[in-house]
Amino acid sequence: METIVYIVAIVISFGLTFASGKFLIPMLKKLHLGQTIREDGPTWHKGKEGTPTMGGLMFILGITVAVAVSAILLIVLGMEETVYSMTKQIGGLLMALCFGVIGFIDDYISVKHKRNKGLGVIQKLSLQFLVAGAYLLSCALAGTSTEIYIPMFGPVELGFVYYILACGVIVGIVNAVNFTDGVDGLNSMVCFFPLLAFAFMSEYVGASGVGVMGMASAAACLAFLLWNFHPAKVFMGDTGSLFLGGMICAMAFGVERPILIFPAAIVPIIEILSVVLQVVYFKSTHGKRLFKMSPIHHHFEMKGWKEEKICIVFSMVSLLGSAVAYLIFIL
Repeated sequence: METIVYIVAIVISFGLTFASGKFLIPMLKKLHLGQTIREDGPTWHKGKEGTPTMGGLMFILGITVAVAVSAILLIVLGMEETVYSMTKQIGGLLMALCFGVIGFIDDYISVKHKRNKGLGVIQKLSLQFLVAGAYLLSCALAGTSTEIYIPMFGPVELGFVYYILACGVIVGIVNAVNFTDGVDGLNSMVCFFPLLAFAFMSEYVGASGVGVMGMASAAACLAFLLWNFHPAKVFMGDTGSLFLGGMICAMAFGVERPILIFPAAIVPIIEILSVVLQVVYFKSTHGKRLFKMSPIHHHFEMKGWKEEKICIVFSMVSLLGSAVAYLIFIL
């Protein structure tokens, strides 16, 4: 029975995400909601100026409808989830949607004022911590354990510190996924593997709803890739990248193995670390650069790598990291 629900979720999510591009992309063009390219970016990216952004709305629609339909199916088929499991699913989806709303506001401000920056750093981080805190509060009310399982060491009780660390991890990963967006097709391909890995993990903990959400998200990434692969017809924008970051976090916490987000999301983590290292090195050396450009995918782009090569290589690293996370989980 679960297989039927998974198939339905995958078909709905993939189908709606792909089909919505037929009307959403022309609509975004008509509304002149085009991407503004950063001035200090690769010069050849200027040719992408004006490409419709906020395309993340496509897979947000597909995933949300797929999760809603599958939840109804689980009930109809007599496979009701526990209150705790449903909280993980619904709470996780709402968290991702809230991050998507923050991204939408950021994108809208950028497009309206025709600049690459939208919300200020303090504004964005404040909203993100508020969303992460609300999600963790829902988990606490549902009875989430404050233990974390560390491979080879076993469970470690953190108490209230768990929520502080968890909040930082969620906001950090969400922004890391946001930094990964910058090359056609990259974010969709990189996020596909951790979403799929956590969906498989959900089977071991009996969280069908969480698994369905992961499968639907992975399917939506593939559908969006058909519109976003080089040369991209639409960008996901912060609307999509913040949503995907939130979804990866929702999946990791949904299977109660948040520590596995580190190997699974290794590519976004490397991306955000490259930005931090670049800034620190630049300031400490009074103007020297550690990388030709950050995030690191732009470094390889400046070294002559084609966008397709960056996508393939980074995706293989994401696949490896996600496979490691899954093996750690089942061993």
